[in-house]
Order: sequence, then structure tokens, then C-alpha cells
Amino acid sequence: MNHSTKNTLIIAGASVLAVLILTAGILTGGILFGGAAEQTVQAAPPPQIAAGTDLVAALEQSLEKVYDDNLPSVVSIRVTTNLDMSSFDFGGETPPPDHPDFFNQGSGSGFVWDTEGHIVTNNHVVEDATDIEVVFADDTAVSAEVVGTDPDSDLAVIKVDLPASELKPVKVGDSDNLQVGQLAIALGNPFGQDFTMTFGIVSAEGRLIRGGNSGFSIPSVIQTDAPINPGNSGGPLLNRNGEVIGINTQIISRSGGGSGIGFAVPINIASRVVPTLISGDDYEYAWLGISGGEVTPEMADFRNLGRDVHGATVIAVLEDSPAAEAGLLGRDESLAEDSDEYLYGGDIITAINGQPLGGIDDLIAYLVSDTRPGDDVELNVIRADGTEENVTVTLGRRPSAPSFGQVEK
Repeated sequence: MNHSTKNTLIIAGASVLAVLILTAGILTGGILFGGAAEQTVQAAPPPQIAAGTDLVAALEQSLEKVYDDNLPSVVSIRVTTNLDMSSFDFGGETPPPDHPDFFNQGSGSGFVWDTEGHIVTNNHVVEDATDIEVVFADDTAVSAEVVGTDPDSDLAVIKVDLPASELKPVKVGDSDNLQVGQLAIALGNPFGQDFTMTFGIVSAEGRLIRGGNSGFSIPSVIQTDAPINPGNSGGPLLNRNGEVIGINTQIISRSGGGSGIGFAVPINIASRVVPTLISGDDYEYAWLGISGGEVTPEMADFRNLGRDVHGATVIAVLEDSPAAEAGLLGRDESLAEDSDEYLYGGDIITAINGQPLGGIDDLIAYLVSDTRPGDDVELNVIRADGTEENVTVTLGRRPSAPSFGQVEK
């Protein structure tokens, strides 16, 4: 998965406008043709032509307003990081001492959070940065410092020293009420092309992606077909009302460009994490200590569960984790890894605090959104032998780095 950072507005806009124009033409042509069949050939009624034109014009005006309203809030972030000279091959020669010429430059996007100078972006945009420059749409350029980072959500807060009168915070939306098909507008700086807008739709919601290099997963992620490219990372994903619904963060693409699937961290996660980072604290996530998967039809058949049983399968349980202390069990490691008993073994968590689970995604989303370290949760569990139990777990604090792969919480 390639980290993203920008979008191509014109291509996306052209595609949607072409569809709208084609639709308007079909509607108008249909009316004209019908009239000809009933009576004689006549010109299409002007109101119908105007209706199609008005539809396109309304979309254009809506996009123009979102762009104009949010342009002062979006920034281009230019980052300098020192290169690790130990990773270079000098042909047996002694590596040169640290020198300011040995550095790497990158770019990303961000947006103004408040009038105190806090700017939200992705953690991977400013990670290991030695110098950060923030550029506004009016060409104001100012240095910035990192206030706090959260690798698990791939979010970071940086701060600039500017008067409150020169800072325009974004309008924060609600990512819990999104619907597939709603307009999604991305602002950012793709491939160094500053302050570019692209748009598409919310393609899906509730996706699960890996949070950068943290090893943990980000739940409830927004998927969009709005073109997202390197340089867009950290920029806002907005709805048609100009409210931020997500922070553009990653893209799945074979080409490494915008012809892929874009993802944005939900703004509701940022609304919990960002204030904590601004206060100078690390955001603490509740931790169960398992890696998991889904209940597949093959597993349901093998364990005689019925196709209506859903939940999060426990693949492995970390030693000394809250899950281990509560007696949750993963796959039997003594079995052959290619055996059915191994493949389809382990506990199945079907609900947490009475909330049914469709899979591991739902479990992670609940832990992130509805629990904190120290909370007691009740899990409905189906054991490997088919018995059902209610297990109470006291959640811990997520460690800084996981000890095994797969999806973990």
C-alpha cells in the first residue's frame, strides 16, 4: 500500500461532468423522440435543455464553493529529513561525517484545526522530520514544529506561529453518518501541484487498513474513488457541505498513482485523537491482545455452526495480554498448520458488550470507538468444542509495538 499525498482534480471532474452531460442529453433526446412518435417531429422544449444545463452548473457551483471556502484552511507541507548514511554503500571507504547536504525532501498536505496554529496531517508525512515548512494558499510560508503524533491512526499535529486572524479552521463533519454514493472532495498537493481539488464519491465505509508502520489497524476507514496521489497525504476529504469527513492517508494502486483505491482516516477518530495530542499527551487505545480474522463458510461448516453465525475468530493470543489473562484461546499450535483442526480452530467472539460482531473489523472498531484502557468488556465466545461462554476481559493499554502480525487489537 502506497502512502498517498495528492489528487488529480481535472480528470475526476471531467469524468463526472461527462456522465452528467450524457445523462442530460439522454433525457432531453428521449423527450424529443417520444414527441415525434406521438405527433410530428418538433424541437426539444427549451426547459428540458435548461434543466440538464442547470444540473451541471449546480454541481460546478457546489464544487467551486467547497474549494473557495476551504482553500485558506488547506496547507502544503514541505519536510526535510536527514539521511541515514549507514545505509549507503561507500565501497569500503569510511562514510563521510554528518553533513547538511545529506538529506531528503518530501511533501504532503494538512489543514488548519484551530486559531492557535495547530495543523492536522498524517504521521507519515512528518515522521523523522528535521525541518518542516508550511505554505498557505496565499503563499505565506512559515516553519512548523511537531506537537504530537499517533502512528496507530497515522495522525499528527504540527504548529505554526501565526496570528489567529490569519488562520481559518476547517469545519469538522461527522464520519459516522456517511452513505456510499455521497460526494467526496479531496484537497491537497499531489505530485507538488499545490492546492489541487479532485472529487468522486464515498465508495465504501468501514474499511480496515494498517496504520502506517505501527502494526495496528485503523478501523472505520473511508474508501473513495476521488483521485488521491503522493502529496495528498494529510489533506482533507470533504463532503458537499465543505465539512471534513476524513484525512487522506493511503492508496492501493498498481501504478502508484491515482488509478487506485483511496482511503481516508475518519474525522471522528481524529476528533478524539487530535485534542489529546494538542494537550501534550499520547492517545491511549484499549488493547485486547489478539490477532484475528473472519468466520468463513468453510469454518462454519467444519465446526457445525450454521451459516448465520458471524464473529471475530481468534487466531493467536499474545502472552500476558488481557485476552490471555481472561482465558481466550487461539489456534492450537501443536497441530499441523495445514490441518482443518488448526485452520478452523480457536475461539470465535460473536459479540462485545451485547453488540453483535460481523468480523474482526467490527471488534476493532468497537474497541477504538467505545472503550478505553481499564474498561471491563463482556465477550460472547464460542469455544473450539462448540460450547458458548461469556468472558469478562479487563482491557489493557495498547503497547507501542505489536509482537505479531495479522490484524491485531
